[in-house]
Amino acid sequence: MSDPGNYAGSTDRSLGQLFASATAEMSALVHDEIALAKAEVRQDVKRGVIGSVAFIVTGVLILFAIPVLSFAAAYGIHNLGLGLAWSFLIVGGAFILLGILLALFGLAKFKKVKPPEKSIASAKQTAAVLQGVKPHPRPAGVRAIEQAQGSTLADRAIENRPVQDKAVSVTRSST
Repeated sequence: MSDPGNYAGSTDRSLGQLFASATAEMSALVHDEIALAKAEVRQDVKRGVIGSVAFIVTGVLILFAIPVLSFAAAYGIHNLGLGLAWSFLIVGGAFILLGILLALFGLAKFKKVKPPEKSIASAKQTAAVLQGVKPHPRPAGVRAIEQAQGSTLADRAIENRPVQDKAVSVTRSST
């Protein structure tokens, strides 16, 4: 038969099982918060890329379209009866206005980029909860047994720790 203490719903779980469960839950919490932060940052990066593309398109329009289209439009306006200088000024002003409008669009997209607020709030909430956690008091009987034996579980773990030769550890770290 199986030991009833091994089930997750059992109230008689050992300290090791409780520690393993707490560790697994903490690990899952940290992984979930990292995933949330990644999702929020990914969304903000997408907005930033859209804003960058708008600025690049603005630059391309201003640098390459103005010379070619300016001449065509200016000569077209000149054919309507306006002077050649006024024709070039009108066309140049129209392209600059278009560039400014695209720059404002890109700036609006950049302003929507913000820090991952949900992840920050979740991390702060987790930290607040963990600060309020106090260790569970040990029963007086366990303390009396430890004092009678002369050492605690932590003391025994330190005493039973394998001793490593310093020369061996130096050679291991240098390789």
